[in-house]
Amino acid sequence: MIDAPIAKVFPLIADGSKNVNVVPHITKVEYLSEQTTGVGAKFRETRLMNGRESTTELEITEYVENEMVRFIADEGGTIWDSLFTFSEENGQTRMKLVMEARAYKFMAKIFNPLIKGMVKKAIESDMQAVKAYCES
Repeated sequence: MIDAPIAKVFPLIADGSKNVNVVPHITKVEYLSEQTTGVGAKFRETRLMNGRESTTELEITEYVENEMVRFIADEGGTIWDSLFTFSEENGQTRMKLVMEARAYKFMAKIFNPLIKGMVKKAIESDMQAVKAYCES
């Protein structure tokens, strides 16, 4: 639970440009579409991963304000499907992330299980940064 209302939490996830100010290892967000949020918004996110810059293009494919947002990325032979859902209880926000990695290239099928722990740790760090920012 995040001790902040949905109206403060949801935009930080749904608008990729806000993450630069919240998640320390996201260094740059560049929009590839005119819109910055909602279905069809596309952006390129650059982050530090193990001391190296990694860039991923993401697209919002589903969006219901203050309820859910889905990001799809096609990176490294894998479709990364990230669904965030939100609910509010007594002024606090419950944020849930379900991420599916569908490898379609041979090397990704071999490599993805090896990086699963690293990806999980990075996501947990991102979510802790969002929580800390919203509660400050």
